[in-house]
Amino acid sequence: MRAISFLRNYIKHPAGSCLAVFGDTKVICTATLAHEVPSFLRGSGKGWITAEYAMLPGSTGGGRKRRDGAKKDGRSTEIQRLIGRSLRAAVDLAKLGEVSITIDCDVLQADGGTRTTAISGGWVALYDALRVLAAEQEQVSGPAHYLLGQVAAVSVGLVKDEIICDLDYANDSVATVDMNVVMRGRDLVEVQGTGEEGVFSRAQLNELLDAAEGGIAEIQQVQQQALGLA
Repeated sequence: MRAISFLRNYIKHPAGSCLAVFGDTKVICTATLAHEVPSFLRGSGKGWITAEYAMLPGSTGGGRKRRDGAKKDGRSTEIQRLIGRSLRAAVDLAKLGEVSITIDCDVLQADGGTRTTAISGGWVALYDALRVLAAEQEQVSGPAHYLLGQVAAVSVGLVKDEIICDLDYANDSVATVDMNVVMRGRDLVEVQGTGEEGVFSRAQLNELLDAAEGGIAEIQQVQQQALGLA
């Protein structure tokens, strides 16, 4: 694992925010509350969590990255849907009431694992936003009222027959197997795995998942420390 940190309250205006750092990958994650829900949830009493993801122009090597226009590129759309699904798995939406929480993840600097950094930092920002919501809903004791569990994510891959957890760009670019794993506690939320340059065995899959679980346990510990829960 690379060095990990979550700097909370990085931006003062949102209900929750943090700068999530995994090695040289840095992502600003913010959580904004709105007392309304999408049309398909109006009158249901349920809340909603969604996400947006973007890479800033100076975030990558090889020249300036163009900003996303009104229509995001396919990669950004796929990643923000993953972030939204992952963070919805953390919350009992029925307990939110008709409240929407938007998690914005903006990549300041990319060196591999931007989506997993965004998910892990997004959970920290979400937790602080739930503190604010709990204070508004006076009968609620705190964020734990809404939460189903703690969510974090990590990349893992097979590089020259060696399993590496939390891939930086140098390792990711030559990995024969590349996976992103999201967990809530010790349960899997999502697994994205691809044999980039070949195939992999069931035994190797199990080893990759074991490595990811160990890495996520480390991330969750750092999340808890940042939030003052450990």
